[in-house]
Amino acid sequence: MSTPLTSSELLSVVASRELASRRTVFAGIGLPTLATELARLTVAPDIEVVYESGVCGAHPSRLPETIADAVLVTDAEAVIPMPVLFGCVLQGGHIDVGFLGAAQIDRWGSLNTSVIGDWDSPSVRLPGSGGGVEVMANSREVFVVMRRHHPRSFAAELDFCTTPGPDRALAEGIRPLGAGVTRVVTELGILAREGVGEELRLVAVHPGVTVDRVRAATGWDLQVAGTVEEVPPPTRDELRLLREDVDPDRVYLR
Repeated sequence: MSTPLTSSELLSVVASRELASRRTVFAGIGLPTLATELARLTVAPDIEVVYESGVCGAHPSRLPETIADAVLVTDAEAVIPMPVLFGCVLQGGHIDVGFLGAAQIDRWGSLNTSVIGDWDSPSVRLPGSGGGVEVMANSREVFVVMRRHHPRSFAAELDFCTTPGPDRALAEGIRPLGAGVTRVVTELGILAREGVGEELRLVAVHPGVTVDRVRAATGWDLQVAGTVEEVPPPTRDELRLLREDVDPDRVYLR
C-alpha cells in the first residue's frame, strides 16, 4: 500500500496472528485491543474478547478509548460485576490468553507498569497494575506487545515489579494457575518461552533485523533459538483491514 508501514501497524498485525486457534482473550487497552480486533477479522473469527470492566464477548462498533468506554457494552454477550469477572472468569481458569502491554519486561516475563526510575522520585510514573496481576496469575498463557525494544525496556532488573510472572511468584511461595508470558512481540521480532523455568528466547526477527541487533537491544544475555525465523511482513489485506475497518479514526494507530 502507498502509505508507509508504521511500528504500531507492524506490531498489531504480527500480534494478531499469534491469536490463531485461541478462544478466549482478556485484552488490555491499546495495541492488545488492535491486535485482538484484527484477529477477529482474520485468524480467529470465533474469538471471545473479555475486558477488565466486566464486558464478556465484546463486539464494539468502534475501538474503545478506555476500559470504561460505553462502546464496549454495545452488542456484548454479557456484562458482569468486576468481582465476578476476577473471582469466577479469571480465577476459574476460563481465559486462554491474557494480552498485555508493559513498559519493562525481564527475562522471566515479569512486567513493570508502575514507574521508570526510583519509586520515590521516578523519571516516569505509569498507570500501574490494573488487572495485570490477576491476568498474569490466572490466564493459561500471556502475550505481551512492546512498542520499544531496547535495554531499558528489556531490563536485566525491573525498576519495579508490578506484575510478577510465575517464576517470581513461585520463589515467593505462590503457585499461579498459568504459564505466564509465552510470547512477546516487539519492533524487532518475537521472543518466546514454553512456561515456568524457561527464559524468553529470540525465535523470530522482522525483515532486515539481525540477531545481533536484537541481542544488543536487550538488557540481558538473550538466548537465541537454534533456528530463528523471519516474520512475514503484513499483507495488503491485513493492513487494509487494520486501517479501514479496525481503526479508521487512528485511535491507537500512530
